[in-house]
Amino acid sequence: MKKIWIILCAGIAFQTGCASASQQSPALSPPPPGQVIPADSLDKFPRISDEALLTKVQQQTFRYFWDFGHPVSGLARERNTSGDVVTSGGSGFGIMAIITGIHRNFITRAEGLSRLQRITSFLRNEAQTFHGAFPHWLNGATGAAVAFSAKDNGADLVETSYLLQGLLCARQYFNGADEGETTLRKDIDALWNAVEWSWFRKNAEEVLYWHWSPDYGWEMNHPVRGWNECLITYVLAASSNTYPIPAGVYHNGWARNGAMRNNNTYHGIQLPLGPAYGGPLFFAHYSFLGIDPNGLKDAYADYFSQQKNHALINYQYCRANPKNNGYSERCWGLTASDIPNGYTASSPTNDRGVIAPTAALSSFPYTPAESMQALHYFYYKRGDKLWKEYGFVDAFSPKEGWYAGSFLAIDQGPIIVMIENYRSGLFWELFMKCPEVQRGLKSLGFSSPGIP
Repeated sequence: MKKIWIILCAGIAFQTGCASASQQSPALSPPPPGQVIPADSLDKFPRISDEALLTKVQQQTFRYFWDFGHPVSGLARERNTSGDVVTSGGSGFGIMAIITGIHRNFITRAEGLSRLQRITSFLRNEAQTFHGAFPHWLNGATGAAVAFSAKDNGADLVETSYLLQGLLCARQYFNGADEGETTLRKDIDALWNAVEWSWFRKNAEEVLYWHWSPDYGWEMNHPVRGWNECLITYVLAASSNTYPIPAGVYHNGWARNGAMRNNNTYHGIQLPLGPAYGGPLFFAHYSFLGIDPNGLKDAYADYFSQQKNHALINYQYCRANPKNNGYSERCWGLTASDIPNGYTASSPTNDRGVIAPTAALSSFPYTPAESMQALHYFYYKRGDKLWKEYGFVDAFSPKEGWYAGSFLAIDQGPIIVMIENYRSGLFWELFMKCPEVQRGLKSLGFSSPGIP
C-alpha cells in the first residue's frame, strides 16, 4: 500500500490533533516550503512524562474491563463485539485489571470489592462448570457454557488456570477483616478448591489434558505440553489443596523430560525453551501475570532469561524487518491478534505483517527501553488511528495501513497487568505469597527468592 503523506504548505504548520511546536519533545522546526513529511513523523498528542503516559495507558485500558464488563456477571467480554459472550481466562486478567484500578486510584477499594463480589457470586452460583473447571466461553447473563468450537463445549483447564490466577491475586489483595472481604476470600477458596486438576490427567496419565466435553468426552485430545503459555496450569495443579498432581506429571507431561528445551541462538540471543524464535509473545505474558520470573529457576531454565530473551528476539526480528513489513526498532511486537479477515498467532516464523501493541507493551518488565520506545511510537505517532476508547486497538499493519477496530480481553488485560508488574511488582508479590503456590512450586523443583 502507498504510504500516507502530509504536505505542509509554505509557512503553515499542520497542527491538528498535535501539541504546538513549543510543546514537542524535541521541538519541531517549521518544514521548508512544500516539503513532504511522512504522516507518522508528527506527534498526534501532546508530550507528557513517561510515568504519566504509563498511567494513561493503564487507565484507558482498564475501561475495557470496568465500563465494558458484562452488566450481569461483571465478567470480561471476549471482545468488543461479543454481546453476552464472556471469557473465563480474559476475566482472570480482568480481575487483575480491577485490582490495578484500585491500586492506581481509578476506582475505590469499595467499588472494586463490589465488582469482585458480583463476579465470584456469579461464578459460584450461575456459571456452568465441569469437574470444577470452567469453559472457555460463558453466557455472561445465564452462566451457560458457550461452545468455543464444535467439540470444545465443556471444560477448558488452561482458561480456568488464567481465571484462578486472577482470583488468587484477589484473595491475597482483599485481606481485610471485615465481613465483605472475608466472604470474598471464602468464595474464592471455594472456587479454587473445586477444580479437579488431577482428574484432567485422563485415566492417571503423566500429562494434563486441555479440554473435556460432556458430549464428546476427551475427543479434543489436546495434552498440555511445553513450552508455550501454559506453565500456570501445571503450577496451579501442583498447588491444589484438594486435587494436586505429582511432580512426575510436570516433568514427563509438561517438560517432556527436557525436550521442551531449545538453547539455540537467534539474532545473537540464546533461547532456553520453546520453538524456534520463541513463538508468539503471549507465551511470555499469560502465565507470568502472576508467576514472578525474577530469579525463578528449575531443571530446565532460568525463567527471567527465558522471557527476556524471547522478547528481545521478537524485537530484533522486527528491527531487522526481513519481509519489509514496515517494522522497526519503534514498531515491533508479534503475538496472537486479529489480522485482516481473520486471527492468527503471529511470530517471526508466522509473520503476517501485523503488529499487536500488546506484544511490546506487555513485555515492559523484560524490555523496558524497547517497550517504551514502542509505546511512544504507538501513542504519539500512530495514536490518531491506534488509541481509542479502551486503549490501543488490537493490531495494525504498518505496511498496508490496516487498523483493527477490535479490542480483546486477552490482549488488553496483559497490557495493564504487566505494566503494573513493571512499575510495582504488585501481582508478582500477591501471587507468589499464596502459600499453596509456594508449596506447589517447591514440589515441582523450582527455586526463587519469593519461595521461602
